Amino acid sequence: MSNQTNKDKWQEELEIATNMLLECQQSKNLKSCFDCDLLFDCETRSNYVKVVYESMNKGQEGDFEF
Repeated sequence: MSNQTNKDKWQEELEIATNMLLECQQSKNLKSCFDCDLLFDCETRSNYVKVVYESMNKGQEGDFEF
């Protein structure tokens, strides 16, 4: 069984959002979003934060599992 089939939809979405965030940072030659002038106005970062939260709570409102 491959590792790919063990991922749930939230893990897959997190992987995609993480890759998009890293690509953005690399394209701007940054190591962190905190060094970017668009920190608070960035759709890529906002989406990443949203997807991270959703992956932690598996789509449920409120608490999340560690």
